[in-house]
Amino acid sequence: MQYLQESGAAIHRRHRRQRAVITLTIVTLLMFGTFVYAAAYVQGWVGTGAPQPVATATCQKATPTKPVTPGSVTINVYNTTARSGLAATVAKSLRNQGFKVGAVDNDPLGTSIQGVGEIRHGPAGNPGTLLAATRLPGARIVQDNRTDVTVDVVLGNKFTALSTPSTVARPSVAKPAPRC
Repeated sequence: MQYLQESGAAIHRRHRRQRAVITLTIVTLLMFGTFVYAAAYVQGWVGTGAPQPVATATCQKATPTKPVTPGSVTINVYNTTARSGLAATVAKSLRNQGFKVGAVDNDPLGTSIQGVGEIRHGPAGNPGTLLAATRLPGARIVQDNRTDVTVDVVLGNKFTALSTPSTVARPSVAKPAPRC
């Protein structure tokens, strides 16, 4: 009969194994539940609340934007070619077209441009850049980090002449307003 009864140490080992199995099962279930919740959150099924509007429409009258004129654009003219006086000649031509001309010199960056040229500008000078690009077709437009509205026209080796714009005035463009 003594073989049928378990000793106190054997009972203790059995209870310890049962507690370990229960603990590992609970930890595994908690980890699985956390994974499922995280996947549902990423998919947007839970925890997102009410959807936020992306944009709100305002009912305002459309206002025409003021067209950019040559007189409102300051252009620096730089030469990267071996042709002496090219920047000065182009600067004079741009002045005759109504542009404000700032610096006239060799390229301060010291680059050699094989194409027609580059038009360099900062984020604030974008409207003036588009106007300058009509005078130098084929030029590459390059945005830099300047904070002012000046535009650099940098003449390259394939530059031959400035383009003269047509005398037809562009109408002012109105921003579309949402329907109310």
